Amino acid sequence: MADGCPHRHARCIDASEERAPVTTIEYRNDLRLFVRTALQSPARVGALTPTGPAVSALTASVVPDHPDATVVELGPGTGSITDAITARMAGSGRQFAVELDPGLAAHLRKTRHGVRVLQADALALDEVLAGAGVRPGGIDAVVSSLPWTLLAPEDRAALLRSVAGALCPDGTFSAIGYLTALPHKARSFRRQLEATFRETRTSSVVCSNLPPARVYRCRGPVV
Repeated sequence: MADGCPHRHARCIDASEERAPVTTIEYRNDLRLFVRTALQSPARVGALTPTGPAVSALTASVVPDHPDATVVELGPGTGSITDAITARMAGSGRQFAVELDPGLAAHLRKTRHGVRVLQADALALDEVLAGAGVRPGGIDAVVSSLPWTLLAPEDRAALLRSVAGALCPDGTFSAIGYLTALPHKARSFRRQLEATFRETRTSSVVCSNLPPARVYRCRGPVV
């Protein structure tokens, strides 16, 4: 079920509606590293700037507030959504971040203490989580900013199966959909989400994000 609509008709969420705190110096450092990495590997990163505060908060909103939660983030980049997840977890539970780029992974280890950073390819999620001692069906939420529409359909399907298998029966998943994506690829991804989860909701468009984006929020993996 969608609570949003195509961007030409959707109400835009302003960045001031939901905000994850970050200092100016931290943001500038993150921005420089993110842009440099994006220019070197645009297809891998999928955006030219870090996720904005409103989208970060929306994406992290699927994280439960109980103290024993286990949360896995896919493609954390320089940590915009990581910070929003950390704020929701309030120092409890287990927080993992799976990042492919070695430079970004090293940056996260240096700056995001308390987050277990796994430098690995999310497409090998089953093996990555097993190596970290996370059992199948034991994750409460998976939060992703991966460029899903840039992945091959078969890779998207395989990774969504891995996400579904990793989540507990009432687990949640969130992903960002950029409005720069080709419409047919965005529709394909939405159909894959609906086939993988019992419930799929789509946020209104956040026009202040660069690029503008909406957030898919899903619950109840179908396994």
